[in-house]
Amino acid sequence: MFMADIAGVRVLYTGDYSREEDCHLCAAEIPQFSLYFNSEKMAKTIRRLAEKTLEVGESVSGLLVKKAFTCQIMALDDLHVFSQLSTENISQRITIAYNGAFGVLKHRLKQIFESVESLPDEESEGPAFRVHERLTVKYESEKHISLHWRSDPISDMVSDSVIISILLILILITSYY
Repeated sequence: MFMADIAGVRVLYTGDYSREEDCHLCAAEIPQFSLYFNSEKMAKTIRRLAEKTLEVGESVSGLLVKKAFTCQIMALDDLHVFSQLSTENISQRITIAYNGAFGVLKHRLKQIFESVESLPDEESEGPAFRVHERLTVKYESEKHISLHWRSDPISDMVSDSVIISILLILILITSYY
């Protein structure tokens, strides 16, 4: 099907490739028109976020969901109600063979990272410290240490840096002796 303009008359050509004679229909006179779109978007808060009335200019933090030309903002905890998705927290642990002094490790990491705090012995069941309030380094035995953290992009970067630092300290210790 296509529209053709023949001698100032618009004709709709419908070729159905059959043995019947082609049909030519005159197009109706269509007046000129314009469409205007409102570029303003509105999102509604739902469930837990809708419980509190917001003041003008107050910000809201949540998950923006676009569905069937509507936008809704919901709390992350409400995601399972509206979809089959779920959120989880992943705790990671790695054990590293380390035969150096635990105090040396803490001292070296203090030189690299700005926030290294000791943990009380009753909380950590032995010597331990936290790096940037995200990663816990525990003394497991004379030959092992373990690192514990909740997985998120920043904690993963901190843990990667600490692991590399530990491995470099091990290289220095073994090359020194």
